[in-house]
Amino acid sequence: MTLTRRLFARALTTAMLLGACPAWGAIGDDWANLAAYRQADVALTVGDADPNRIVFMGDSITEFWTRNAPAFFADGHRINRGISGQTTGQMLLRFQQDVIALHPSTVVILAGTNDVAGNNGPASDEEIEANLLSMIELAQHHHIRVVLLTLVPAAHYPWADKVQPVPRIAALNTWIRAEAAREHLGLADVFPAMATPEGALLGDLGDDGVHPNPAGYAVIAKVLEPVLMGGQR
Repeated sequence: MTLTRRLFARALTTAMLLGACPAWGAIGDDWANLAAYRQADVALTVGDADPNRIVFMGDSITEFWTRNAPAFFADGHRINRGISGQTTGQMLLRFQQDVIALHPSTVVILAGTNDVAGNNGPASDEEIEANLLSMIELAQHHHIRVVLLTLVPAAHYPWADKVQPVPRIAALNTWIRAEAAREHLGLADVFPAMATPEGALLGDLGDDGVHPNPAGYAVIAKVLEPVLMGGQR
């Protein structure tokens, strides 16, 4: 898929409307927290690119993955670029630096739950989907394979207890599955293996109802590994 005026307009609109807003994890005026991985990214661009590099773009669920399941990233080919608290708009603004500039073969995207929580104010499903679509289009333009993860189940957010996330997570996951099928993307549908019938995170897979524990990350890896190996979509 080639880049279109729609992509540039969407990215520019995100930057203009959201760029000056405060956010969790931001440093000063660095709304997207580009500083978090800037030096590490520069180090990875020295020398020849790793043809087996996989970048993981996401929020705290991605960031904490390394801490809770270090063996998953031990081979050096898997690069974690999660930042706690981030929304899809912030990830879109740092996608060039933290993904494209690293020339990975694959990007794994797990994003959207903080938009549902309202970390940077209200965000509609359409806005979340537009940000995800922009990341997909950017990756495709640069010949980077895209693997989407469905959102991890959550029935409540401890930091946003008035939000009812179950129906919105379900709707976004439906969109993610459809987009993966439509664009022939990789899809790791982790939600069914992690959810109660009511849409909550299974108690033995997380400690706060939102973030996976080591057992939760083991379930994600079990679903994701065959997709990374190309065994299924």
